[in-house]
Amino acid sequence: MLLLTRVAITGCCLLFASNLAWSQDLNWAQKMFEKQNVDFGVVARGADCMIRLKVTNLYQETIYFRNVSTSCGCSAAKPSQNEIPSGQSAYVEISMDTKRFMRKKDSAALITLAEPTKGLIQEVRIPLSVYIRTDVVFTPGSANFGAVDQGAPAERKLTLNYAGNNNWVVKEIKSPQSYITAEAVMLGAPVNGLVNYEIVVKLAADAPVGTIRELLTIVTNDVANPEVPLPVEARVESEFTLQPDLLTLGTVPAGQTKTMNLVVRGRKPFKIEKIEATHPGETFSVRLPEVERQVHVLPFTFTAPAEAGDVDEVFTLSIEGRKEPLTIRAQGKVAVAAGS
Repeated sequence: MLLLTRVAITGCCLLFASNLAWSQDLNWAQKMFEKQNVDFGVVARGADCMIRLKVTNLYQETIYFRNVSTSCGCSAAKPSQNEIPSGQSAYVEISMDTKRFMRKKDSAALITLAEPTKGLIQEVRIPLSVYIRTDVVFTPGSANFGAVDQGAPAERKLTLNYAGNNNWVVKEIKSPQSYITAEAVMLGAPVNGLVNYEIVVKLAADAPVGTIRELLTIVTNDVANPEVPLPVEARVESEFTLQPDLLTLGTVPAGQTKTMNLVVRGRKPFKIEKIEATHPGETFSVRLPEVERQVHVLPFTFTAPAEAGDVDEVFTLSIEGRKEPLTIRAQGKVAVAAGS
């Protein structure tokens, strides 16, 4: 009998059930998907129509993507990586072609997962559906900001073209986030049922660092289909990056030392004015660089005290000309030999 070992997941904690095994389930792969079908709803022609479908490995064995495809040319799918380690997640990026196709389109993502050590393989079929409007067209298909510096506002413009009647109007644009705003400006008077708008989308300076994927809702006076979704994408990048983002000491025997390097990168040369610890003492030492560099390598040396216990320290790095300091955390344990 072929067996997979199940991983119980509670919140963000992985709880490996001891000696818990279950015989091969016909739906073992299906259970890994956060959704069993994808309905994109009603979208404008030319709109970017994409979703990242989360796939979580619920088992102790590594699961592999063997094949990812779709059932028709109106859709496409690709995995974010080739394998999913135990307890971790990957994504299948699924998109619909709204430029070459119109009206109701149905398709399916065909995703084959495998666990080769036990010879397990299963194809999961995720039904896809969308209705592509023929009367509303976005150019380009989304408000894509690309890479944006943290703290720098940005703006993107696109056009919305409607073909139907002269009385069609955009009433408002709703945003799910306060740092994304948009307004619609009519371009000229409607003629022969053709209505044109310029959509101005703004990303505020307080947009969070990381990847942003949101949908604006354009509300119109169309009784049958009053709402039109507009995708917004951005990648907000910090001026500085810290590697690693956590100084992990592990377990250090009492009285011994361990050094870890912190790499601080900036977009241009910068100077570190001071480095301070939340709990100043003699356990950590680091040499303050005296010159401007685009990349600083800071060796943090930890000297373990005589007493056993946990280590949890936060350091602040003050950058010349920058109001907010950078922070880095160091964590680990001090171990004392038995009988000491």
